[in-house]
Amino acid sequence: MLEEKSPQLTPISAYGEFGLIKHLTENFSFENPSTEISIGDDAAVINPENRKVVVTTDILAEGVHFNLGYVPLKHLGYKAVVVNLSDIAAMNAVPTQILVSLAVSNRFPVEALEEIYAGISLACKHYKVDLVGGDTTSSNSGLVMSITAIGLEDSQNLVGRNGAKPNDLLVVTGDLGGAYLGLQILEREHAVFLANPDMQPEMEGYDYILEKQLKPEARTDIKNILKELHIKPTSMIDVSDGLSSETLHLSDQSKVGFRIYEEKIPLDSLTIATAEELNLNPVMCALNGGEDYELLFTISPNDFEKIKNHPDFTVIGHAVEMEQGNFLVARGSNELIALNAQGWDAFLRSKKS
Repeated sequence: MLEEKSPQLTPISAYGEFGLIKHLTENFSFENPSTEISIGDDAAVINPENRKVVVTTDILAEGVHFNLGYVPLKHLGYKAVVVNLSDIAAMNAVPTQILVSLAVSNRFPVEALEEIYAGISLACKHYKVDLVGGDTTSSNSGLVMSITAIGLEDSQNLVGRNGAKPNDLLVVTGDLGGAYLGLQILEREHAVFLANPDMQPEMEGYDYILEKQLKPEARTDIKNILKELHIKPTSMIDVSDGLSSETLHLSDQSKVGFRIYEEKIPLDSLTIATAEELNLNPVMCALNGGEDYELLFTISPNDFEKIKNHPDFTVIGHAVEMEQGNFLVARGSNELIALNAQGWDAFLRSKKS
């Protein structure tokens, strides 16, 4: 019997910088009329059509934000887009375009970059955004991705972090803590594999939290849901660094304090069960874990009746005067526990998926 040959991998040098960009982006199509000129020219041209332009950017570095020991490249490309679109959604804007820049070492063949761009393409199609430019260069330290996202919105619809008032209600979408628990499972199984490569990873039953970590979704749907409910948030932020950190950001920008009620924090049953399995407090995972990419926002108390029974939203607390500070109200005892910014910080931690 003949041995199967390993597939021939293509070095990046076979294409060169401009040939590589053309190769990776030639199958991208465009869906937004605001995209006038895109890849292939010196710069993209975007026509905002009298709307405000919202711009955000994010860098993902290997060994800091992700571990290729367990993160598939296609998932990485998808997630890199999502984390930026989440910031656009947090401004109550519609994402329309992205730019992607990569720095790669020579250990990555063209086929690896094709996988990353397959994930980027999938995200572009799902969220109806256009890839309009970017850059590639070499790296001496693994893979670094930088994505810039652009959104458009009428000025009266935009929502920042600075509009919350005392007595406003604090609301969150979805559930929290799952992405952090998914990361713990990935880290655990990766450590087992490194110790014994013959051991099969035990991933069965963790699907929901693994997907929350590896393939999160940006809550671009919330804008239209709130519009249908005739609600405009007074402030908003996405939950990328943990509920506690994001609440403190709203507090700082809006000059108010907050009370969050422990029993109100939405937790999935698998998140709770996995936290207990790993001897972790699920509420602390929600407060400090991060990467949930849900939206945290405040609304006027007058809008409570519109939102109280909606399955996408949970009222978890309220705003108070600034001098009253930011506290978690403990379940049962009503003890006040100070909120601290203990979420993700790339300059304090060495590795994150």
